[in-house]
Amino acid sequence: MITTGAADVDVSGLKRALTQAVSGEVRFDAGTRAMYANDFSIYRSVPIGVVVPNGPEDVIAGIATCRQFGAPVLPRGCGTAPSGQTTNVAVVFDYSKYYNQIVDLDPENERAVVQPGVICDQLRDAAERHHLTYGPDPATHEYCTFGGMLGNNSCGTHSLMAGKTSDNVIELDVVLYDGTRLTVGATSDEELDAIIAGGGRRGEIYERLRALRDRTADRVRAEFPDIPRRVSGYNLDQLLPENGFHVARALVGSEGTCANVLHATVRLVPSPQHRRTLLLGYPDVFQAADHVPVILERTRPIGLEGFDDQLIKNMIAKSRLAAERAVLPEGRAWLYVEFGRDDPEEATEETRRALGALRDGPQIDARVVVDKAENVSAWKVRESAVGDSRAPGYMDAEGNWEDAAVHPDKLGAYLRDFQRILDDHGYRCVYYGHFGQGCVHTRMDFDLKTAAGVKTFRSFMEKCADLVVGYGGSLAGEYGEGHGRAELLPKMFGPELMQAFNDFKRIWDPDCKMNPNRLIGDVKLDEGLRLGPDYRPPQLETHFAFPDDGGSFATAIERCFGMAKCRNLGSLTMCPSFHATREERHSTRGRSRLLFEMLKGDPIADGWRDEAVKESLDLCLSCKGCTGECPVQVDIPTYKAEFFAHYYARRRRPLHHYALGLMPWWGRLAARVPRTVNALSQFDPLARPAKRLIGMAEEREVPKFARQTFRSWFADRVEKAPRSGGQRVVLWPDTFTDLYEPDIGKAAVGVLEAAGFTVEIPDRRLCCGRPLYDFGMLSLAKRTLENVLEGLSEPIESGVPVLVLEPSCASVFRDELRKLLPHDEHARRLVAQTMVLDELLAHYAPDWTPPRVDRRALIHGHCHQKAVIGANPGRDLLGRAGVEAESTGAGCCGMAGSFGYGAGERYEVSMKIGEHTLLPAIRAAGAEKLLVADGFSCRAQITAGTGRHALHTAEVLALGLQPIA
Repeated sequence: MITTGAADVDVSGLKRALTQAVSGEVRFDAGTRAMYANDFSIYRSVPIGVVVPNGPEDVIAGIATCRQFGAPVLPRGCGTAPSGQTTNVAVVFDYSKYYNQIVDLDPENERAVVQPGVICDQLRDAAERHHLTYGPDPATHEYCTFGGMLGNNSCGTHSLMAGKTSDNVIELDVVLYDGTRLTVGATSDEELDAIIAGGGRRGEIYERLRALRDRTADRVRAEFPDIPRRVSGYNLDQLLPENGFHVARALVGSEGTCANVLHATVRLVPSPQHRRTLLLGYPDVFQAADHVPVILERTRPIGLEGFDDQLIKNMIAKSRLAAERAVLPEGRAWLYVEFGRDDPEEATEETRRALGALRDGPQIDARVVVDKAENVSAWKVRESAVGDSRAPGYMDAEGNWEDAAVHPDKLGAYLRDFQRILDDHGYRCVYYGHFGQGCVHTRMDFDLKTAAGVKTFRSFMEKCADLVVGYGGSLAGEYGEGHGRAELLPKMFGPELMQAFNDFKRIWDPDCKMNPNRLIGDVKLDEGLRLGPDYRPPQLETHFAFPDDGGSFATAIERCFGMAKCRNLGSLTMCPSFHATREERHSTRGRSRLLFEMLKGDPIADGWRDEAVKESLDLCLSCKGCTGECPVQVDIPTYKAEFFAHYYARRRRPLHHYALGLMPWWGRLAARVPRTVNALSQFDPLARPAKRLIGMAEEREVPKFARQTFRSWFADRVEKAPRSGGQRVVLWPDTFTDLYEPDIGKAAVGVLEAAGFTVEIPDRRLCCGRPLYDFGMLSLAKRTLENVLEGLSEPIESGVPVLVLEPSCASVFRDELRKLLPHDEHARRLVAQTMVLDELLAHYAPDWTPPRVDRRALIHGHCHQKAVIGANPGRDLLGRAGVEAESTGAGCCGMAGSFGYGAGERYEVSMKIGEHTLLPAIRAAGAEKLLVADGFSCRAQITAGTGRHALHTAEVLALGLQPIA
């Protein structure tokens, strides 16, 4: 195999030429190259540069330019390949950002034409409107792209119903490295003769493919494993006459080593409208695997999935999905047998019949799940297996022996032998995956940081390859060989078929410039490791203590293993800036990878002062979505604050850092003359230039100070009303409630007293310092928290609960406090004593019945509350008051504290995030509906974007009370 490195290419000339040839983005900077050096694998290769094409013309022009300079090319989608096939020393073409449209959807003929950057669920959601679906749906279906699925020959749960990606491809429009563009698909003998007779490069390709087929047909028929999930190697079987000489399907699974896909025409299949799941619990994963052939013989499921209890242990270690896990029956391993019909009663009846047919099996417990919500919960556990295969600090699992497959009849015996190899090498393993097709994902806690550990890893991989070949299986059952298993492919196919694979590649790519040394080649499975025996990150002094990561910033950064759930565009809060830009560096993964590369020091070499890292973190909203939704709990807001603290150390900061970061302090002065300050801030001739000066968006209205602060009101009231004898509670007068919206504090006092509490506030002005974290002002933030602990010393020691009305301030006490002051006992106590309203009432006044409000409401939950405190903010509490509440379904509002007040790109991103879900939902809500949002910034964004005013939960409850003085 020929390998081309960056040293062989005129990189500066290539960059100039690409910039002239391509209308999309051409990026050869160190930050971009560092970010694309990683994917969802254990490997790392720094690319030459990155092209982000706008469409097919850019791809064709870009490849022509790369050819002119002899630069290799790597087409890439989401970058979720677990075997290293989406990292290489090449020019990466990232199709995901712009080249992502459904070109045609033809429900009548059950087919669609997609560009390579289209997300799997993008097509599935569009097809579902016609009761159709795209069958192959890997666990990453919410964010993986068709380019990657075609490259890997992806499968998924419903490949049992619809087959692999290769079974669902009709035609491919491709361009080769030499510039040849052609459409390929099934080819009759007459068409084949005509194409060859037509000559040219196309005729040459087809003639050589026919010769290859004729030469290898008998061997392919005899030696290709006859199993549902043979994904290893090239699909030479698709060239056989009985398979219609299907050139498109032969290219599926070629991992970008042969051609670039410009468009794909794919098959759609009927989507059963009602799904039911039979959950079966087993003593162990081996008996679950033994049962698979019987299940397939006696029933006709559309999906048959499974996992073992190591996955559940990982979830428990991370405190994840407790409610969803409660759906599972008893057991230490589980199978999900899914049935689907268009008639709900038929779906239920089929599932119950299946339970009856399987009663004599080895399961120890079983459940038929009919309820839709319970089905969603159950499948969330299964689909979370990829992310929850890793539990940082408990089981640092990685993939590479990822998706081997055998015939389902042999699965139990294979897994037992596989477990013996695991035991011999001292590895723990998470088992999960597609049991119904004999493909089980396995992720192990490899030691890849020591020479001895890497040696053990090699031994393990080689023995596993021998094992699966001995069972007549496939090294890859879903994701391909890539870097990690290319070396092992000869064990499975032997010299004759390996030569045929090399011939197949050279027919398409004679210069070996398409993703070289991936799938086939001389790359070694223990070279190019992301973490290896030479990995030695610096031990940096940090402000945060990183208590969950052994006190190490580097260990915290290693949490991210690249699965890219943060690139989800629909159902999660994480990552709102990526939702707006679709830019990798604005995803949780992209930011983590840049920080990882900063520690490695090459190609990012400026450490804490690196501009690429800073630019990436600038658009982080610090929403904390990643801390709650990333399955390995990557904490970008903390990393951002830490980075900014060092980046700006001994440097002058931008004015808006001081204006917004220090707002709790200067705001107290302004609140003394609220009318004057409000008049000046709302007077355009003064306000606009002032906003420009401090870097605030001119479009934003400056919040108005209240005429009387909450603290002042409370002091006046206490003088008139002596304390009652109820449960003490400290009501935290956060800056926003105190200076801007004291009515919320007043409402909370009324609710608390109605519930029997004795309300008090701190004796002196205190602040949690929330805005400081956005700008990395961590020295001041730490002093501020120490001041809080001193000021609250008595109630902390007395165990008095502290009610915080503003969710972002509550999250400081629940999250940042323990990270900055992990060894302070008062800090630990305050973490436990900090509560939001629904928590306080549930814990200290469980028998109190809120007064009836009897209204309909639309609730928007604050990101910090969902991430740090709980996923159902205030909804149950309002329901007890007779409020019929529904959620907006939105993630981040886009304002995110100070973020949305920033000028330029920040304002634009803020509004784009708001318009993603929240603001349209507010506009669609009837005027009679109450709008509820506990976050100050959320309410401000709602008002700015819709003109409507949202209430705090306390204000809604207070509607049912008599007004208080």
